[in-house]
Amino acid sequence: MVGPGAWSLPTAALILLLLPRSLEECGHISLPTRIVHLGDAVTASCIISPNCSHVGPESQIVWKLGTELQPGGRQQRLPDGTEESTINLPRLDDPWALLSCYLRWGHSLQILDQAELQAGYPPATPHNLSCIMNLTTDSLTCQWEPGRDTHLSTNYTLKSFKSRGHCQVQEEAIPDCVPEDGQNRCSIPRKHLQLYQSMGIWVQAENVLGTRVSPQLCLDPMDTVKLEPPTLWALDPGPELAALQPGCLYVRWESRKASLYIEQKCELRYQPQLRGVGWTVVSPLPSSSLQHKLCGLLPSTVYTLQMRCIRWPLPGYWSDWSPGLQLTSAQRAPSVRLDTWWWQKKLDPRTMDVQLFWKPMPLEEGGEKIQGYLVSWRPSGQAGAVLPLCNTTELNCTFCLPSEVQEVALVAYNTAGTSRPTPVVFLRKGPPLGGLHTMAPDPHSLWVGWEPPSPRPRGYVIEWGPSPPSPSGSHKTWKMERNGSIAGTLLQENIRPFQLYEITVTPLNQDTMGSPQHIYAYSQETAPSHAPELHLKHIDKTWAQLEWVPQAPELGKSPLTHYTIFWTNAQHQSFSTVLNASSHDFILPDLEPATLYHVHLMAASQAGATNSTSLTLMTLAPGESKLHIILSLFGLLLLLACLCGAARLCCRPSRKNPLWPSIPDPARSSLGSWVPTVTAEEIFQLPSLWDPSLPTVTKITVLEEEEKKPTPWESNDSSATCSLPTLVQAYVLQGDLRAPSMQPQSQPGSSDQVLYGQVLGSPTSPGQGHYIRCDSTQPLLGGLTPSPKPYENLWFQTSPLKTPEPLVPNQEDDCVFGPLLDFPLLQGLQVHGVEGLGGF
Repeated sequence: MVGPGAWSLPTAALILLLLPRSLEECGHISLPTRIVHLGDAVTASCIISPNCSHVGPESQIVWKLGTELQPGGRQQRLPDGTEESTINLPRLDDPWALLSCYLRWGHSLQILDQAELQAGYPPATPHNLSCIMNLTTDSLTCQWEPGRDTHLSTNYTLKSFKSRGHCQVQEEAIPDCVPEDGQNRCSIPRKHLQLYQSMGIWVQAENVLGTRVSPQLCLDPMDTVKLEPPTLWALDPGPELAALQPGCLYVRWESRKASLYIEQKCELRYQPQLRGVGWTVVSPLPSSSLQHKLCGLLPSTVYTLQMRCIRWPLPGYWSDWSPGLQLTSAQRAPSVRLDTWWWQKKLDPRTMDVQLFWKPMPLEEGGEKIQGYLVSWRPSGQAGAVLPLCNTTELNCTFCLPSEVQEVALVAYNTAGTSRPTPVVFLRKGPPLGGLHTMAPDPHSLWVGWEPPSPRPRGYVIEWGPSPPSPSGSHKTWKMERNGSIAGTLLQENIRPFQLYEITVTPLNQDTMGSPQHIYAYSQETAPSHAPELHLKHIDKTWAQLEWVPQAPELGKSPLTHYTIFWTNAQHQSFSTVLNASSHDFILPDLEPATLYHVHLMAASQAGATNSTSLTLMTLAPGESKLHIILSLFGLLLLLACLCGAARLCCRPSRKNPLWPSIPDPARSSLGSWVPTVTAEEIFQLPSLWDPSLPTVTKITVLEEEEKKPTPWESNDSSATCSLPTLVQAYVLQGDLRAPSMQPQSQPGSSDQVLYGQVLGSPTSPGQGHYIRCDSTQPLLGGLTPSPKPYENLWFQTSPLKTPEPLVPNQEDDCVFGPLLDFPLLQGLQVHGVEGLGGF
């Protein structure tokens, strides 16, 4: 089942159309008026005809205002069978509303009739009526203010009539003027006007709730004339007149064509294009002149000019201001003070190079336009001659002068003339500043202070710029302080943070400059990037010595002012001390033995501080140093004993087994191929073979077997116990080894005999060799010593009692390793390894 209000309006309309007779024909709304005063009460009735068969005796009529149900409707049946419902709305607050009458049909509402309600106000009385005669359109235009909004359609009508005198009598009506919708002005054309005659004018406002009329205005149309603004033009008076009267403007104007024959006066206003400067009005200007000269202005300044006019001496209205005209006032010679600053350098004994700087300081507000600067000098001995040095638009110039020239002149000029000459004297006299110091209040400024000298100068020149100078080669910034009693100034121009600046302060004396003073400063400084690294140099039980390497100054960093060393023990007890910036080591005092400490170094400057990395150390135990001394002494004694023992072992002459035996190099001796290894047990001492009674061996011949062939020596002789070789290799020893080297050489053909010895045998044969003694009278080859004494065999050596003890040889002594023991050349060799023989 569909509830009440669920059906839409199209559905209800469709049902009404399908009914035999529409419900709309059954009822209608009756209103006394559909437009009421805003806020008034409204009474309405909804009547249902008795001929409506769809309405039963129990039908109910419902009211809606807009979309809201309105209670309070009284429904009754009239004697003629008509159903009537009456509602009283106590207040209508909306300018427009829709009142609807419904019939409750089942669970829905069916509309019977609707009525629009409008609410508003009666028109307000129009006021501020004014009229202007426009000569361009040739019509009288009047305008007014309508007052508050009525919320209803209101008609305004401009009514007028012709009259004489003060509009007391109406002579001829003028057709009404109806403005366009929404307009509060209306124009009466010229054909309905009578110039120089009074006319009455008023405005009537009317709507359904009432009518209001404005006060009547009595006027002569020509008394309300508003002229059109004139047209301004610049007047060119010529360069001669402009040069004679600087700071002036010349202007002319033209009136509109409709105002040519009307007497009028005008006003001219001007305003310089400077911040904070308002308009200045010049009045009155007769229209007959049509031009005007405006003087007393700032020279070389752009001005905006406007003009307006009014009918005069008769009444009228001011025209609007004309469009602005921009003109530049005439120039005049510069009136400036030129602050100068210079540097000079001697190129040779007769010439100096000068770099001159200047700044123009206007003496009047606004100042004059400067087109350039001229530097000149007057040579001595040339009356009236002026030689130019520089003609530039820059604020500096460089030129050369003779060394004797001490002064030049500087002027500023424009088309109107030149300024007063500023003399520049190239002299430095007077005491320098007593001191110079700086500080940086913020990243973009520097404060420089000094101690004024005595006597006080008349001012100071302060010059500053980056150090080192910028690669662009731009000049340094400078300024002049003309108060000689000040002791400092703030530099704010061209200052950047973290930049090193060179600042120069020069006192200005009377017509000369003092000696400059220099100082370097950072515009903003930062703390050191890192502190020096700590190193432990020495440590003991109760102290430790630390050292560090001071770091080089960093660009943009403040110089160090001091160091602070902090050390903390295992119980978190902290200690510290402050050192000056020149320190590079420190001894930590009053430490506890065998205790762990953490140490770090803080480097501080005016801009901040930075800590180094931490160093951890431990002091020595109480007895640790004495133990080190005892161990060191014991080690030294042990080393000394070892050295002494080694020296004694090496230097002992009677040792059996020397550490370094004196033997020939086997690689360079033919004996190295057959001398066998000998053990220490086979070594025995040989008797001295340098006895004078023993002969000297001068030649040893070793016979080696080249080829195994039978020889006569290989017979089965029972007396021969060793086989003999067939190849002989000789070893020659010349001279007596014991004889001094300065003995005269033996001459060839000497009668001294030379004895020879031969060793017969083979190094590869298993048998023993034979020793053969030979006699020879052949002298040695160029020997340095006399021939040796006769040779004696080992077994004929004298006994210790100097008595000969012949040794009986056996068959084994006939071998080579037995008889060879008496060879002096072989006494230094020890050949071992032959079975049954001892070493030698």
